[in-house]
Amino acid sequence: MHIGALAVALKVPVAKLEALEADRFDLLPDMVFVRALAASVCRTLKIDSAPILEQLPRTSAPLLKTDEAGINTPFRAAGDGFGFSFWHQLSKPFVLAVLALLVGIVVLVFFPFKPRTEVASTVQPTAEVSVTPLSTSAEDAVSATEVATSGLAPSLLASDTDGSAVPSTGADAHAGAVPASAANFSAAIVSGSGASTGLLTFTAKGSSWIEVVDANGVVQVRKTMSDREVVGVSGALPLSVVVGRADSTELQVRGKPFDLTGVAKNNVARFEVK
Repeated sequence: MHIGALAVALKVPVAKLEALEADRFDLLPDMVFVRALAASVCRTLKIDSAPILEQLPRTSAPLLKTDEAGINTPFRAAGDGFGFSFWHQLSKPFVLAVLALLVGIVVLVFFPFKPRTEVASTVQPTAEVSVTPLSTSAEDAVSATEVATSGLAPSLLASDTDGSAVPSTGADAHAGAVPASAANFSAAIVSGSGASTGLLTFTAKGSSWIEVVDANGVVQVRKTMSDREVVGVSGALPLSVVVGRADSTELQVRGKPFDLTGVAKNNVARFEVK
């Protein structure tokens, strides 16, 4: 039989029959295909295929993989396997560290940390001043005194020769609300052109309120300053100073500028000059 007719009968390409005839098994898919093709050719030609198959290379029979553990292999249902694996993975240190990091990020996002702003004692480079914030009780006393003296005159009048300040007539109505020492103003308080001679010099850029108490507890000045008013203050150190509107008041300590906004809280500056 012609090889072309044999290829048509077997429904295989002529090239595969030629490769089988030339023992070019590398051109064929595998040895199983080679042995099957050879058996089909023998069956078509009506010859015994046993001698021919004996001459062809044999393929290794596939071995079934047996379970090494055998019957002792633990059985695990499909639903149980996922739960055990999840908790097993969750107990690993790396997973715990990642979870802790995520919890920290969530806390920072939803509960941001807001540090409290505290006025620390600082030394200003422009003046040798030691600043000490006043206690809470002193702040309450100052606030009460500020309310009590809100009816005072905008400025104090200078005296004849010693420069002592005389309260205005409006202050008589509030004499019972302020300490008795408030009337004993220092002779060093001067308003006007001579105010720059004091230890402290206040210059108002608008309506402001100041209070200075010396080391003996004597109120050197407590008044409401008007725009462009200048007040000089001296007394026994340390001096406790309170400025009601820090942004509208300029201060010079021993002739050097002092930044009130650096020690102000809610636009109220409280400090000591030593």
